[in-house]
Amino acid sequence: MNTMKKTVLSLALATVAASAQAETVEIELPEFYGKINLTQEFVQQEDAGSYSQLNSNASRLGLKGKTAINDQLTAIYQAEYEIDVDGDGDVFKQRNTFLGVKGSYGLVQAGVFDTALKASQGKVDLFNDLPGDIKNVLTHSENREANAVRYESPSLSGLVVTLDHINAEEEDVNNGLSASLVYTRDGIYVAYAYDTDVEGEGIKVQRVTGQLKTSFATFGALWETEDDNGDSNDGMLFSVSVPVSVVAVNAQYIASDIKDEGGTQYSLGAEYKLSKKAKTFIFASSSETDEDSSGMDVYGAGMELKF
Repeated sequence: MNTMKKTVLSLALATVAASAQAETVEIELPEFYGKINLTQEFVQQEDAGSYSQLNSNASRLGLKGKTAINDQLTAIYQAEYEIDVDGDGDVFKQRNTFLGVKGSYGLVQAGVFDTALKASQGKVDLFNDLPGDIKNVLTHSENREANAVRYESPSLSGLVVTLDHINAEEEDVNNGLSASLVYTRDGIYVAYAYDTDVEGEGIKVQRVTGQLKTSFATFGALWETEDDNGDSNDGMLFSVSVPVSVVAVNAQYIASDIKDEGGTQYSLGAEYKLSKKAKTFIFASSSETDEDSSGMDVYGAGMELKF
C-alpha cells in the first residue's frame, strides 16, 4: 500500500514538473543602451557673421529587449529617447519606440519609427547627425513617423522587403505608405525605396542607394527624386571613406534641388576609434544654395561614446 502511494505521489510530482516546464516562457532582461555625441563647432556666415556652438547630435538613451512567446514567435520591444546633453532644448524627445512580433515569416511591429525610405540609406551618409547630414541639404524625407505599422520580410538570399502603413488618423486625409527593397551581400549594399503621402498629401518620393566596401575604401551613392503634386526635383550624394592606418578619412558631396534650388554641400572629416564604443573626430562642411550663394561653413571636433 505504501509502495502504491509513493508511486502515485511520484507520478503526480512528475506531471506537475512536466506541466511547469511546458509553460516556461523564456524572458530575457531588457538591455539599457545609449549614445552621447558632442561637438564643438565654429560657424562662419558671410552675411550673418560668425559664432561658436556646442551640439548634442541626436544623443540618446533607450531600452530594448525580446521575449520568447513560444517556439515559433518572439516579441520584441524598444523605447528610445533623444537626450539634450548641451542643454539647449527639451531634455527628452521620442525616437524609435515600438512593439513587435518576429517569426519565420518575418517581423510585424507598430509604434513610431524611421520610415522604410529613411532606413534605406543604410550607412551611405558619412556625416549623419552632423551639419553634413543629408537632411540639411538633400531631402525632406528623413522621416520618423508615429501611428505606423510595419511588415519586414525575412532575408531571402540577402533581399529584405519592408512595408510601412502610416495611419493618418484623420478624415479625408490619405494614409502614408513607405516601402523598400534592400539587398546586402559580401560588401555590397543596394536599396530602392518609395514613399507616397508620407511627407505630405500628393508627395511621392523615390530613392536609390548603393554602397560598395572594398579592402582599400568604401564608396557610396544616393539618388532621390521628389514629386510634390506635379512639381518634380531631384538630388544626389557621393561619399567615400578611406582607412589610413588607425584613422578613417571621409569625404562627401551633395547636390540637390529638393530642399532649396541649387543646393550643394561639401564635407570632409576624419575619425579615430579609441575603442569599439568610442571615437573622436573632426569635420568641415560647406553649403550654399542659389538663393544664398554666400553659404555657410561649419568646422567642428567631437567625441562619441556608445554604451
